[in-house]
Amino acid sequence: MSKTVALDLGLVVAGYGRHYIVETPEGERLICHPRGKKSDCVVGDRVRWQSSGDEGVIEHVEARRNLLFRRDEWRTKEFAANLDQILVMVASDPVFSESQLARALIAAESAGIDARILLNKADLPQIGAARARLEPYAAMGYHVVEVALKARPAEARAVLDSVLAAKATLVLGPSGAGKSTLINLLAPDARAQVGEISQALNSGRHTTTTTQWYWLDGERSAGLIDSPGFQEFGLRQLDGQQLPGLMPDLREHARQCKFYNCTHQHEPGCGVIAALQRGEISESRYRIYGEILNELTQTRW
Repeated sequence: MSKTVALDLGLVVAGYGRHYIVETPEGERLICHPRGKKSDCVVGDRVRWQSSGDEGVIEHVEARRNLLFRRDEWRTKEFAANLDQILVMVASDPVFSESQLARALIAAESAGIDARILLNKADLPQIGAARARLEPYAAMGYHVVEVALKARPAEARAVLDSVLAAKATLVLGPSGAGKSTLINLLAPDARAQVGEISQALNSGRHTTTTTQWYWLDGERSAGLIDSPGFQEFGLRQLDGQQLPGLMPDLREHARQCKFYNCTHQHEPGCGVIAALQRGEISESRYRIYGEILNELTQTRW
């Protein structure tokens, strides 16, 4: 009769192909590989593993509270699990893409994860225009936080410490929004944390292109997860009929439609079109809805 081996618990803090970095409850990090050929771990996963020489073998992924993933034309990519919130970064300069912002918020809604919007560079003259573009999102109930990471770092740190305390937060943001500044401000030993991984893998080649978990405090209660590729945030994993329910400004009005399968594009008795005409839904949000709906309803191969 074989003896049952007790498995250790660990947190996946980075992944490079079939190489994963797993952190133990004591804070030690080691390379682990999944059992078998399938690699289905993501950053944020709690896993059960056992030692195998100087490395480890992942035997089991614990049940996830949530899973965030994206899909482009070629494949679906899971990239973070067990999140408490998503922080979507934009800035007053350069002008941010509202479509990118909307896509990230829709993905968060579909995964059942709270989302906040972080507006950086509040010290610049362009802040007024940026605020105006975010007014519809504040009206939907999204919490918009303003900071000036470079101009007023101490003030920004105080605000963000409160927002991120005791949570696992995924931060998303386009180039130029200040994500690197944010990470360097909140996780001053981020370079050291990445260095540990580079050393463990004997290579630093991939440390800037993968999802990475940073601890923000000595007690390891607040985690910040950085993931590249904001501009590639596809939503092809969704069904077109789901979309209005994932956009808070459309959701209530969609319930007023005459037809249950209304696409909100041309049908008579459409509650969404009526709300648009009354100015209760912004033109830009309605345009974004149409663009994403068109993507989701195209013929899939």
